[in-house]
Amino acid sequence: MNFRSYVLSTLSIAAALLAVAAPASSEEVPLDHIVAIVNEDVVMSSELEERIKEIYFRLKESGTEIPPQNVLVPQVLERLILEQLQLSRGQRAGIRISDEELNQSIERLAKSRGLSMEDMLEEARQNGIDLGRLREQLRNEMIIKRVQDGFVNQRINISEQEIDNFLKSEEGQQWSSPDVNLGHIILTLPAGAPRDQVAAVEQKVRELYEQLQAGADFRSLAIANSSGQNALKGGDLGWRKTTQLPSIFITAVDKLSPGEVSVPIRSDAGYHLLKLYERRGGGEKIVVQHHARHILIKPNEIRTEEETKAMLEGIRADILNGADFTELARENSEDIASSMAGGDVGWSLPGQFVPEFETVMHKLELNEVSEPFRSQFGWHILQVTERRQQDFSEDIRHQQAENILRHRKYEEELQLWLQEIRDEAFVEIKL
Repeated sequence: MNFRSYVLSTLSIAAALLAVAAPASSEEVPLDHIVAIVNEDVVMSSELEERIKEIYFRLKESGTEIPPQNVLVPQVLERLILEQLQLSRGQRAGIRISDEELNQSIERLAKSRGLSMEDMLEEARQNGIDLGRLREQLRNEMIIKRVQDGFVNQRINISEQEIDNFLKSEEGQQWSSPDVNLGHIILTLPAGAPRDQVAAVEQKVRELYEQLQAGADFRSLAIANSSGQNALKGGDLGWRKTTQLPSIFITAVDKLSPGEVSVPIRSDAGYHLLKLYERRGGGEKIVVQHHARHILIKPNEIRTEEETKAMLEGIRADILNGADFTELARENSEDIASSMAGGDVGWSLPGQFVPEFETVMHKLELNEVSEPFRSQFGWHILQVTERRQQDFSEDIRHQQAENILRHRKYEEELQLWLQEIRDEAFVEIKL
């Protein structure tokens, strides 16, 4: 039996297993082998099979129609190839995710589903999903997000003139923009694609649009056809501020009523279809600002995660026993920008810090010293010395304008970057 036949057979078995929630131990374990060579790395048949199982589980759980197997398998393999390319870059950049960070991420995911971490992992185990592989996949997703943020953000330049133009525009003066819950399908086109390739993609996107107008399930078509990062999640983008959408999407979304699908939209990355699931409006103009200071210590080749955390616990104990935070920050903090100021990072602006930092900052009582916590930069302890409610100042308006413009450019720049690294890679499919 060739591998394609084997995978299709495995998919049928996996679907049946999921339907009856049979334990993984009842399955036969086939011999593992290579299904794709990606530069110096490989994708194994076990990775492909496990990812297909997980997708079946998610589709079954959400009640989404399952696409044909001969469509799903190549789509999943292509996603694994792109992931491998990004993980290789993360490895070269020295990006690491600690077990503590991973557990926190799993807890947040479980909480969003109304479950404890233990209950969610047990549910996955009962549905035949290997827990070790699940943890590794979540770790990889976190690494990939950091790789994307690092590589894509450095490609995005927001000039002062762009910010000024935005602030002077009618849109820039209306900070209360509605939130929209969107689905997204993208059919990508490489730069300089020949005319026949463009025509083929145009024909395909028209056919998809007609199917959707006739009542086809958007999520199923996204899984089967989209090249977007969220394709295997049914193309769901989740809730977004309309001002954070790419400019070419805003006009289209404004014309949609909940449940409607946009006409095909052309961009430099290809053709897009959008579905508006829900719309809700308005953001508050008053924000809570924090005046904070922190001490950052980074793991390195001679200091492990555990040793770094223990070092910060010792510094925190000294502060609680009366030592001066400012002096200890100057002596120990590896945040060059703030260490000379005694760890002072000033008054916060919305979205200024990474999510882990802002989460702790919001929870702390005034002058309380946090327990050590991990971010992508290393281990921190944090203290909030003042807190105030503030209307949008010029600094806040400027920062928010820059964030909005960056968000607009990010999604499209991400698709272009992914297309570039895929085109540059040596990939050999061995199905």
